[in-house]
Amino acid sequence: MEYQTVFDPVRQKHVALTPEERVRQCVIQYLNRRLHYPFELMQVEGTIALNGMRRRCDIVVYDRQMRPSVIVECKRPDVAITQKVIDQACRYNCALHVPYLLLTNGSQMLSLHATAETLTTIDHLPDWDMIK
Repeated sequence: MEYQTVFDPVRQKHVALTPEERVRQCVIQYLNRRLHYPFELMQVEGTIALNGMRRRCDIVVYDRQMRPSVIVECKRPDVAITQKVIDQACRYNCALHVPYLLLTNGSQMLSLHATAETLTTIDHLPDWDMIK
């Protein structure tokens, strides 16, 4: 299957516009335009080590000290945001220890605040001014 391409402002290159990539690009624009997260402090498909295996986070947002602050997990529109998706993001957070998680398939969006002890649903991620 041949896909159109879209310019990714984070990776600074054109990428195939798969269904998951469409969701990812919408989230990147939401983070930047609505919440004012700088493109320069986002990483797309960054590799992390988890239990001796390499995994890729869809989006990680860093604060000004380059500490990970948000993990975003994007799914295709036909993949529901279930406990399995929450568990996947939490496993990634075991490696990164971020305070915020965002899970979305483009129509469902779940924002979570994470501490060492708890995982709490929140209405939305904080604006950039609150996490920098």
